[in-house]
Parts: sequence; structure tokens; C-alpha cells
Amino acid sequence: MAGERNVTRVEKLGRKVGEAARSVWRAGREIELLHRAMAFATLFFVTLVPLLIVITAALPARGSGVTDWIIEGIGVSGSSAHAVDRLFASRHAVLSATTVLGLVGLAVFGISLMAAVQNAYQRIWQLPPGRWHTLWRQVVGLAGLIALILLSTWHGLPWLGSAASTTPRIVVGACGGVLYFWWLQHLLLDSRVTWLRLLPGAVATVAAFAGLRIFSELVFAPLIVSNAVSYGAVGIILVVQSWLVGVGFTVYGGALIGRLIPPVRPRRPRPPSAAGHQAGTRARRRARRGSRNAPPWRGRS
Repeated sequence: MAGERNVTRVEKLGRKVGEAARSVWRAGREIELLHRAMAFATLFFVTLVPLLIVITAALPARGSGVTDWIIEGIGVSGSSAHAVDRLFASRHAVLSATTVLGLVGLAVFGISLMAAVQNAYQRIWQLPPGRWHTLWRQVVGLAGLIALILLSTWHGLPWLGSAASTTPRIVVGACGGVLYFWWLQHLLLDSRVTWLRLLPGAVATVAAFAGLRIFSELVFAPLIVSNAVSYGAVGIILVVQSWLVGVGFTVYGGALIGRLIPPVRPRRPRPPSAAGHQAGTRARRRARRGSRNAPPWRGRS
């Protein structure tokens, strides 16, 4: 009997997991998740990466900003990390070639990435587009993303000082990621979705990033060396671009999973049973008949 019950529970769990996977698949097709992830990767590499390179070169801090973030995200080291680092120019070359007009242009084009993220979030939550004067939300969201990437790769932070601080680094990074994506959804959705409904999406996004990190270390990291030998810098760019597509999947897929999780509703008090309700009704009827048949002098002093 116990074995049959365990088998039944496993079958029910399998059916629930299958139904959840099919729901995510259908919802992903409805919002065109693949195309949006590819657009995210393109916009990130074309608009945000140059802006991050310029900002990092101007900051008086150690580390390479977006380069370190990509290296850490893919999970490469040694010759592979050096190959990725060679894709980007040095600090001196970046600062000498950057003008104020170019920096303003990079910032303006960088907003287009956050506009794409906002549009995807609105499509996921089935909300109409926001008002035109809420552009400041995209600017603030972009500034928050830049700050998150720079802080996570700044070598002056205490949790990046030694290899022994891996656990605090992971905990701080996970908490910071949950807080950022929780806040970003609320910001870009114009506060039209409650904080409680947005929290599962933020947690799912960070969990997806963890899975992407493991997958990248197993798949993308070995490809960098082989592609560098076979195709040169173009091969490395293809690997980095493929990894950014995975980042787009995690950002949008996490929010999508969070929307599909049913909200937790408070329990309502159970209504009285039918028998109790009928007994109460009969008692009230007898009380009304007794009051009508009572003699008029009853109750007089």
C-alpha cells in the first residue's frame, strides 16, 4: 500500500511539473521569448557594453567592469579569460578616443535597452504601454543596472579581496540580484503590480542566472579557446553574444515564471454548514411566531 501511494504521488508530481512546463512554453511563445532574448543580447552588446567600458575607464578603481562581469558570468579563467579581455581596449585608449558628444550618444542609445526590457515586462504581465512621460523610469533602471554590474566587479569591495570569501560573495550577489530585479519590475511596470506578486519573478531570475552560470562554465568556457584558435576575435564575440542571449532568457524567463505562479490568497472563514443554517432558520421562525402569539399584557409592569 505504501509503495502504491508513493507511486501515485510521483505520478501526480510528474503531471504537475509537465503542466507547468507546458504553461511556460505556451506563455514563452506568446511573448516571443526567443526573439526578445536575441534582441536583448544585441542591444546589450551594441549599446550598454560601450557605455560600461567608458564609465569603467573613467572611474579611479581597479577592475575592468563589464569585462570582468562577462568573464565571471561565463566562468572562464586563464587563457580563456585573457582572450575575452583582449576584445576590449585599454583605459588610456578608451579615454583618449571618447568625446562628450559620444558619451551622450551612448547614454541615449543605452536607454533603448531598458525600453525593450520595459516592453517585455508589460507584455509578460499583459499590461498596456506606460505613458510617454515615464521615460525617467527607463533612465533610473539603466543607472541601477550599471551600478549593479560595476559594484559586482569592483575589486575594492571586501568580498572580492580573496578566494576564501566565495560564500559571502555569492550570498551578497544573490541578495543584490533579487532586490534589483524586484525593484526593476516594480519601476518599469509603473507600480501597476504589487510588490508581493513581483517577488517570485525576481527570485526565479536570480535562480536562472545561477543555472546559466553552471551551463556556461560547462559549455561556453571550452568554446572560447577553440573559437579563438579557429576564428580569432570573431569566434570569441560569437560565444559572448550567445551567452548574452542566455542572459536575456533569464531576465525575461524569470519574470514570466513569476507571473505564472498563482498568488497566495488569505484563507476565508468557512461558511456555516447547511444543517446548522437550517436549524438557525427554524429557531428564528419559532421566535417570531412566539412573539406574535404572546398576550398583549406580557411584558407590562
